[in-house]
Amino acid sequence: MSEPRLPYRDRREAGRVLAQALQHYRGRSGLLVLALPRGGVAVGFEVAHALEAPLDVFIVRKLGYPGHEEYAMGAIASGGVRVMNPLPGMDATPEAVARAVEREQAELARREQLYRGDRPRIDVRGRTVIVVDDGLATGSTMRAAVTAIRQQGPAHLTIAVPVGAPQTCRSLRNEADELVCPAMPDPFRAVGLWYRDFPQATDQEVHELLDEARREQAAALHH
Repeated sequence: MSEPRLPYRDRREAGRVLAQALQHYRGRSGLLVLALPRGGVAVGFEVAHALEAPLDVFIVRKLGYPGHEEYAMGAIASGGVRVMNPLPGMDATPEAVARAVEREQAELARREQLYRGDRPRIDVRGRTVIVVDDGLATGSTMRAAVTAIRQQGPAHLTIAVPVGAPQTCRSLRNEADELVCPAMPDPFRAVGLWYRDFPQATDQEVHELLDEARREQAAALHH
């Protein structure tokens, strides 16, 4: 497959391009698409739609350095997983780390409730799982997600993003059974540079896309 033309118009278009690169999974039994909210959900929606697979969210929160929140010192994920990824020349006290974990744990719980309501998480054990986000910069969020999902015993785990930093993609290849990334521009700098329209995704958008995906799945099961 030839490398897509960048920038993507928006996350939905990026999801359709990514779905093309994932066609070899279509029809596989037990297939499940897990999207990292918020930005990964619009991408994951298009992938799940094209592959006729169920969609769920997997919630991960970045742990930002105190005073430099844009730089990740690590991440936490559903299931009590914590992945630390210290950057050279940056450090944080144990107290600061504990405060960041506590704050992000509360946000993680809030989002679990908001996006899923009283529906249980989809069990990944023994399934083929594709984890989707809108791009890979440092990879700390994806690394935390993959670590947490691995603990739940999927049969096969694939990382899929429309665009990623080449070095990050290489480093994450060993964390999954397959990594699919149609575009790896270099220099990379930031995910948002590779989209023409890259607004902050909202909780409402996530909620609506998940509801639409569930309706599609229910309709497909009744045919």
